[in-house]
Parts: sequence; structure tokens; C-alpha cells
Amino acid sequence: MSGIDRDRPRGGLAAMCVAQTTSWGLLYYSLPVALVPIGADTGWSVAAMTAAFSAGLIVSAIVGVRVGRALDRTGPRLLMSTGSVIGVVALLLVGGAPNFAVFAAAWLVAGFAQAAVFYQPAFVVITRWYGPDRVRALTVLTLVAGFASTIFAPVTAALVDGLGWRGAYVVLAGILAVVTIPLHWFFLNARWSPATVSPASTEPPQHARTVSGSWPFRFLQTTMALSTLALYAVTFNLIALFLERGVSYQSAAVAFGLIGVGQVIGRVAYSALPLSTTAVQRTVVLAAGGAGCVWALALVPGPPALLVVVAVVAGMVRGCNTLLQATAVSDRWGTRNFGALQGAFAAPVTAVGALAPAAGPALASVLGGYPVMAMVMAVLATVSVITAARTGATMGRSGQ
Repeated sequence: MSGIDRDRPRGGLAAMCVAQTTSWGLLYYSLPVALVPIGADTGWSVAAMTAAFSAGLIVSAIVGVRVGRALDRTGPRLLMSTGSVIGVVALLLVGGAPNFAVFAAAWLVAGFAQAAVFYQPAFVVITRWYGPDRVRALTVLTLVAGFASTIFAPVTAALVDGLGWRGAYVVLAGILAVVTIPLHWFFLNARWSPATVSPASTEPPQHARTVSGSWPFRFLQTTMALSTLALYAVTFNLIALFLERGVSYQSAAVAFGLIGVGQVIGRVAYSALPLSTTAVQRTVVLAAGGAGCVWALALVPGPPALLVVVAVVAGMVRGCNTLLQATAVSDRWGTRNFGALQGAFAAPVTAVGALAPAAGPALASVLGGYPVMAMVMAVLATVSVITAARTGATMGRSGQ
């Protein structure tokens, strides 16, 4: 059972759920709510602010590789607590930004925090704690954290209305500090149990280099990156796509909201898959499901009710993909050097997820509409099905 830390802190999963929900709510979902008020007050364009936010997410993808390696060597307490502190500083910088350059820099700082407190490090910790039983714990974590926008979007809006966006971000920084710093400090391991730490902890480990350089690993990265790009580019711009299909704004908005419901359903449904499928089969099925949804959104003209159903199913695939990202590496190569491997695996997926929302409108403007953009994304999603079939591990599993 090398690489599995059974000595998990009491209450650790509950603490991680609350910390993840709060971190996502404040370091991710607060900005979309505040964009319009910030733009009205400062004159900064929504496109420029969104680009700054995306740049921060790309920073988190790059930094996440080193975060994963660090988690292989030591427990998560100091690293994730430090990430919370950096997040607090970033939100204070956002609220106090005297100009756009400082505002943009604040979101780059936030990227460092996101790398240390978002899903990827949490997935490493949960996998260390629960080993073969990780799917149930990961499902609980992602289900609870899935309500981050539901909880914190209204909170952010109320604070912006009452205090202005600058005052709101000061309060949000305080919430992040009060909630996540103590949870990370008191409910996470200071260090892993000595028996679970690989003696070969050099940087980077040979095992991690071998796996991450293998073709199955690269095909797995490619599969998840293409599937993420296609699903996020289309579903993020679902309202614009549906409006071009002749769907009313109200119906399009309802469909967009129901994607979140689909994600929750998908995360619950995913827990049944490992009982009857292999890692490669799960990957192929979900890649194919995502491709089918994108093709349907690209080609089906209506009726609106059918389009709404497709949108919900697309949300289900997105929900399943979150858990697939958490388990795909360990299901194939075990948990040895899992932090380093998970960080390397997630980096391109996170970067693509940051670029996907902007890629949709950019392609639509070049190609002449959102349906054509969706067709291009459907082709990419179809390629991901082909690469998914090539993701079987070619070297022995270890640490499981």
C-alpha cells in the first residue's frame, strides 16, 4: 500500500469540503459576479478583466506541477495554508487596485493560490488518505464544492451592492482567511507517515519522469484537454449558441443554469462506473459522451426542450470528467509519486479550461456563428475519443 497514508486527520474530509467550497467561491466565482460593477466604476473592459483572470488560471496550471511534486515530499498543511494566505493577499490587492495593471497582477498572484488550494492538491490529499476507497470521498468533495457558485455568487452580489466592489473584496478576503487558513492548518497532515514517503524523493523522481513521458500518459493529457476545450467552449457560451438557434433568452438562461444540475447528477453517477468498467473504458465512454453532446448542440436546431435536455447531459459529462481527472492517473499507474504525476497531468487541462471560454466567441466571430464554432469543437471532441482508447498503462502499477 505504498503511497497511501491511512493516518488521516479526524474531520479532514469535512474540513477539505468546506475549504474547497470557500476557495472556489471566492477565488474563482467572485469575479464573474463583480465584472459589470467593476467595469462601470473603473472603465476597465470586461474582456480585459476576463483575460487577466484567465492568465491567473494559466499561472495556476504551471505552478501546479511544482505543487504536486512538493506534496509528494511533505504533508499538505503548510503548503495549502500558505496558499490560503496568498489568496487573501490577492483578494486584498484586487479590492485596492489603483489601476488595471495592479488588478491584473492581483489575479496572477491569485493563480499561485489557486494552484495550492483548488481541486488538484485536494485530489492528491484525498487519494493519499483513502487509497482504493478514494472515489466515494472524491465524490463527496466535488459534490459539496459544486455548490460554491450557488453559495458565494449571491454573497458577492450582496456585498457589492452594499459596500461597493472594493469593500466587497476586502470582506471576501476576510472570509477566505477566517474559513480556509484554520481548516488547512488544523485538519491537514503536517507530514505524511514515514512509511508512505518514497525514499526516491529526488526532483523529479525517475518513476514520475518515466510515466509522464510515456505515450499513454500523453494520450491521457490530450484526451482530457480536447474534451475539456470542446465542452467548456460550447457550454460556457451556451446562451449565445441557443439565441442563434432561435431559443428565447429566458429558456437559454434556464438551460445554462441546468448545466450545474447536470454536473451534480454526473458526479453522483460516476461513483457507479468503477464497479463495472476499466480505466480506459471509462475514459472512452465519457469522451464519447462529451463528443455526442457537442455534436448535438452543433447540429440539432430544436425544439428548445430537446436542446435543454442535451445541455443537462453535457453538464453530466462535465461532472463525471471532474472525477475522471481526479482518478485517471492513479487508476492507471497507482499512487507512487502521485502528486508529481497529477500536477503534470492537470497542467494542460487547467490551461485549456482557462482559455476555453474566450476561445468560443473568438472562433464564432471568425467562422460566422456559434453553431459552426460548436461543429469545430465537436471534431476536436471526436479526436479525444480516439486518443482515449490509447490511454492504457504500458508499465506496471505501483503504490496501490
